[in-house]
Amino acid sequence: MAGKVRLITPGDHPAQASEYPNETGMRLICASSDLADAGDGVRFELEHQGENTAAFAIRHGGRVYAYLNRCGHIAMELDWKPGKFFDAEGEYLLCSTHGALYAPESGACRGGPCRGAGLIRLDVFEAGGNIYLGKG
Repeated sequence: MAGKVRLITPGDHPAQASEYPNETGMRLICASSDLADAGDGVRFELEHQGENTAAFAIRHGGRVYAYLNRCGHIAMELDWKPGKFFDAEGEYLLCSTHGALYAPESGACRGGPCRGAGLIRLDVFEAGGNIYLGKG
């Protein structure tokens, strides 16, 4: 994750959100129980390269991953309904607009029009029953 990132939570005004990293180096995204393996993801916003940007966290293979919610093909959000990121089999992350497929564990393009362009991965970790943005 390059540069400064600021997590924007619902109800926060961007000017009121604290900069990342802070003294603890982490920001709460959600409770661990909010992410089921290959189930719905949790959407959140952060500041990336000076812009408020949608992002999401998912669980796959027992591990948590997070990405900017931006297709590698064309900068559009992936989910067809809020939190719906996986294909029907729960194997790949799917761009609902273009049909691009991404590996949940790396964000790498696995098929469709993304032609090798992957998702932008964010550092996340799980501790104490919660999922955090940052390095654990």
